Amino acid sequence: MSGSALIMYETSNDGVTLRAALAGELDLADADEVRDNLAAAASASAYRFLQIDVSAVTLIDSYALGALVSVRNASAAAGVTVTLSNPSAPVLRAIQVTGLSEVFGLPPLPSGDS
Repeated sequence: MSGSALIMYETSNDGVTLRAALAGELDLADADEVRDNLAAAASASAYRFLQIDVSAVTLIDSYALGALVSVRNASAAAGVTVTLSNPSAPVLRAIQVTGLSEVFGLPPLPSGDS
């Protein structure tokens, strides 16, 4: 199953994980679509986990980060756990700088970096 040009979906063999892959520049122009699409996929499926691969994201702004937090919160309300996997350097840096590492299960910003 495929989503928009920015999101591709793949079901897993384990029967409990839905995988999504985001690609390109995620910013204000795409944030609402990404949020709505991922949240709908998480709440409409029988899957318990939504794993979002962000390795192909080349830019992410605060609106798109907010969209991912919204997806996480909406999914949690539906009993679905959201994780980010394979974060690209821009995604990892943005998440670390904003203090969202723990929310997405990623390593925190190393001491002395800011």
